[in-house]
Amino acid sequence: MKYSLPSPLNQTQHEFKRLCELGSGLKGGPADGKVRELLRSSGKRLNIVGFEIMSEHLETFPDANPWHVCFAVGLSWGHLAKLDVEFTRAVVELLQHWNDDSLRDARSFHIERGPQPIEESLIGASMLFSRVALPAELPTTLPRLQQAQDLWLGAILGPERPRYIGSWNATAMFMTALFAKPKLAAEHVKPPPVLPPGGPIYAGLQLLHETGVLFGKPEGNELDDYSFEPGALYINNSLLAELCSSLTDCSLIDIHGGIYMLGTRDPRSDSWT
Repeated sequence: MKYSLPSPLNQTQHEFKRLCELGSGLKGGPADGKVRELLRSSGKRLNIVGFEIMSEHLETFPDANPWHVCFAVGLSWGHLAKLDVEFTRAVVELLQHWNDDSLRDARSFHIERGPQPIEESLIGASMLFSRVALPAELPTTLPRLQQAQDLWLGAILGPERPRYIGSWNATAMFMTALFAKPKLAAEHVKPPPVLPPGGPIYAGLQLLHETGVLFGKPEGNELDDYSFEPGALYINNSLLAELCSSLTDCSLIDIHGGIYMLGTRDPRSDSWT
């Protein structure tokens, strides 16, 4: 059975297309085990850079609230802003004390979506940080990281959810917190805490479902910036855990990174690993 696959943009997508053409899996799709190995290796390659980035940004701002640093890097990884320590500096200064100069600096790092999503995201973040008392230091255990995420999500799920705190902005800060703690990230093989479920992650999971690698169907959509769908958090993270479960030396962020590379339509992705 042939599948309608998007044109490959990066090495992960080229290899997935090759595996689909070889068949031997369910529904005539790619071999399940080979796809899982592909996702793990692809994610690990991508995450080498992620660990380095988080270390660099946290070391550059040792006196900053580490959650502010994590939120800034999350915006960059969500392709709302250029990845640059000067963008992180502007975000840290803005979230510590809202001011026009830092906001103007942060907006200047916009990419294809323009400056408004950056401003809206930071307005929402400022509101949430004023409501939620997160620990002063990034947690060193998964239960404590889960507790922090539960506090954050509890504020978002209320009737006054800030605009533009969608599925990515609601969860990316906790993913970057894991990248700040490599040993903790390696222990994270099933939720909670949950990782971002939308955008390229939804697209990648949907592709795996359509080709028979996953029986379960993901929830949500490929637009990760406007809506927040709590059910998709847990359904899509359970699918990530299913992919991870049969592999050794594999964490959720490894699988998450591989799925991201499979689902992204960013032509720059071929240079990310």
